[in-house]
Amino acid sequence: MFGKKKTQTSTYDKENQKPILKCSICNGEQVAGLKDLRTGQFEEIMFISDENDLKHFMNMFGIDKVEKEY
Repeated sequence: MFGKKKTQTSTYDKENQKPILKCSICNGEQVAGLKDLRTGQFEEIMFISDENDLKHFMNMFGIDKVEKEY
């Protein structure tokens, strides 16, 4: 009944999409999402407000490193 919450991994098209952080130069705001490599379109997944949010996003997609884009 009680216990550690399982992390659910999401899937994405690894050939045509990549997880990135879209970062603002002005205010440092960060939004995590998926970028379509063919069209360049960005799909927002979540707002990153601290290190825990970033870890959660990386666990969602099973990645160790995420690129930043300005």
